[in-house]
Amino acid sequence: INVSKKKGEGDVLKELMRTEGTTKVREALRDYLTALKTEFTLGMILPTKAVGQELAAEGRPSGNAAQDSVSPHSLDVVGVKIPTVKILMREIFTSPADELYSIFTTKELVQKFSKCPAVIEAEKGGKLQMFDGSVSGEFTELVPSQRIVLKWRCRNWPDEHYATVALNFKDMAAETELQLECKGVPVSNEDGTRQCWKRQYFEEIRILLQQSKDNME
Repeated sequence: INVSKKKGEGDVLKELMRTEGTTKVREALRDYLTALKTEFTLGMILPTKAVGQELAAEGRPSGNAAQDSVSPHSLDVVGVKIPTVKILMREIFTSPADELYSIFTTKELVQKFSKCPAVIEAEKGGKLQMFDGSVSGEFTELVPSQRIVLKWRCRNWPDEHYATVALNFKDMAAETELQLECKGVPVSNEDGTRQCWKRQYFEEIRILLQQSKDNME
């Protein structure tokens, strides 16, 4: 606030501020702050819409993987209102579906392939915790030998934000095709989440299956 006066008007200005001037300044500042808040928040609390962005990627089968890391779905806003993406993966395992299903739902087997203590309560509403607490969640659907659905999160994600993970087991005689759909992954964590499933889950499960096969032979 700049105030200018002519020489000799100091007493007049002081008298003005002692009477109605202070009130006028306060009213002007109040109106200014109200307008500032209105302008600043304009449009900030409107519902956000999904960003229409396609992240398409196609892969050829290699080794045991039938088709890996396809993430063609547009970003959407879930959980704590952050941009997210869906991850799709398909893997082939040389084991029947019931055996592969057990590896995901049996505490002792989870601890074998994860090489860490785990909490596995394989029932609807049951808790899940793996990799020294780096991964946690809850079972929301279990269909033996066919399907597992989880609320699933990594520890470094925003608080209370969960992805929805669906594991579908397709029995093909001595092999099983595992289809993974992971919806609601924070965009910034897409690569890390994909690597978590590929390296910490799938590759370690293959090692466990091979060890089991060797022991039987």
